[in-house]
Amino acid sequence: MTGGQGTAVAVSFLWLGMVLAISFLEAPLKFRAPGVDLRLGLGIGRIVFRALNAVEVGLAAAAVAAMTFGDVTDEVRQTTWIPVAVLAVQLAAIRPALTKRSDRVFAGEEAGSKVHLIYIGAEVVKVAVLVTLGVLGLKTA
Repeated sequence: MTGGQGTAVAVSFLWLGMVLAISFLEAPLKFRAPGVDLRLGLGIGRIVFRALNAVEVGLAAAAVAAMTFGDVTDEVRQTTWIPVAVLAVQLAAIRPALTKRSDRVFAGEEAGSKVHLIYIGAEVVKVAVLVTLGVLGLKTA
């Protein structure tokens, strides 16, 4: 496995693990903890997802660097752009809408939102592509 290909595989699986742990394990479980209401859960979520997204930006940059400067297959190169693009949409469009929603909840309003479902859908796409990316990288190594 070349350096670029190996880096792409490592980054994809690390990124995958973080998204699975935070988005699909921590996020729903915190609302089951005693004493955690919607407002507290949203406050914790903001902090946790801000940190996750910061790490994701670093991982996305590492993935782009690996495919730009490393020796990777065309399949890996093309697939790498998908989770990077999903993350960009999440940060530029979906997260700001979720922040507005949580601001309304913090202000005491009832604030239902379908935007949360869009974010979850984007996470599902990202997970599927990161699995694919990691497997492609291993298969073509």
